[in-house]
Amino acid sequence: MSNSSIHFNISERKILLRLLDIISILLVLYFVGNTFDFHYFTITKENWRWVFVLILYVSIFGTIFELYDLQKSSKIEKISTSIVFTVSTTVLFYFLTPFFTPILPDNRLQILFFYFAILVALILWRLAYINFVVSPRFYKKVLIIGETSNIETIVDAFKSSDPNYKIVGFVNCEINKFEALKFNAIPEYSPDQILEVIKNESISEIVIASYNSEAITSGIYYTLIKLLEEGFPIKEYTQVYEEMTQRIPVQFVGKDFYKYFPFSRSNQNKLYLFFHRFFDIIISVIGLLIGILFLPLFLLGNSIANRGALFYSHKRIGKNGKVFKILKFRTMIKNAEKTGAVWAKKGDVRVTPFGKFLRHTRLDEIPQFINILKGEMSLIGPRPERPYFVKELSQMLPFYETRHIVKPGLTGWAQVKTRYGSSVDDSLLKLQYDLYYIKHRSFLLDINILIKTLSTVIFFRGQ
Repeated sequence: MSNSSIHFNISERKILLRLLDIISILLVLYFVGNTFDFHYFTITKENWRWVFVLILYVSIFGTIFELYDLQKSSKIEKISTSIVFTVSTTVLFYFLTPFFTPILPDNRLQILFFYFAILVALILWRLAYINFVVSPRFYKKVLIIGETSNIETIVDAFKSSDPNYKIVGFVNCEINKFEALKFNAIPEYSPDQILEVIKNESISEIVIASYNSEAITSGIYYTLIKLLEEGFPIKEYTQVYEEMTQRIPVQFVGKDFYKYFPFSRSNQNKLYLFFHRFFDIIISVIGLLIGILFLPLFLLGNSIANRGALFYSHKRIGKNGKVFKILKFRTMIKNAEKTGAVWAKKGDVRVTPFGKFLRHTRLDEIPQFINILKGEMSLIGPRPERPYFVKELSQMLPFYETRHIVKPGLTGWAQVKTRYGSSVDDSLLKLQYDLYYIKHRSFLLDINILIKTLSTVIFFRGQ
């Protein structure tokens, strides 16, 4: 069956954004350089290093300021702030590194030419991206086949992960269709309409969301085989879920769980583990030195606002279930848990004003560099949880104890992808991200987490 619809996958759009950002900037700078009296930045064989440094800065600061967030990039009012921050920081660092970049011009007007050339280039390209690439004509249209008990969860997960991924309908394979959940947000089709829907709706992909193979009737089975033989994309739901959301859907994993957890080889790779530990020590020493430098300010703020001991410790569960004491700066009032352990939540009245500042900037976690030096924690990994909550959550959430096969971290994939963990549902979401990290652990993912952690600090998204 021919499929003439055109769409861009998530990875393709991310590459397209980065590539066209650079191309548009260089084109506008080349145009400005040849049209106006602008000689600060010239693109020649001799000045290739200038171009390389500019590309590097745009890529790094664009990532930090979320210039390549697909949700933000689909709306100009959301991405405009990221564009301004990225351009401003890029130009500032470009001027401050004259060893690798041109010497500042005598005519300071050329600085404005340079700044606005990059700004205009990004704005024009992003407007083109919004009006063409992420327009409905390039949506990836999908048909879901399977039981529909969790159809609402599926639709919401895909919608929040990719604005260009549109589920146009579903084929209900529920054994008892009279008791199956009816979901009115998207139309339901009968099995004999599959080929017709694919043709009329320009379907790009079929997603199988069946947890009971017996529910797939022989008619649907042979239709899917026919489509597969014609080269039509057919994917399993958990595979698509993991690719799009970058988390493991543990709530949909059954007795064949071993298929979903081929954990990263990095977990046993001695070279990776050596360098992971090496950078843990280096960054921890630097972090503690910075903490000591600002210690008088922490003491002053704590004595005025918190009025309790500056440091406090909690028991947490570490690697292989080992209990250790985590160190933090105080952010709550004294005796905050008189009645026992309770979830910390957004707007928690127990958190002092100074404590809010420490949490939002994540400065309250500086003492945990000591835990990292002691080997109880790592710089990156699942956040360590308290024994009381681990016992509670492990009884409610499947595979929760799996988080403990690696060292807990100061920051992690769950921390940069989601926010408050004040309920079982929030913990389930964080667990999905933690297991994704364990499964895909690598140097590149670690660097990605560190960059996103900087975004968390810059935009005051700490918890």
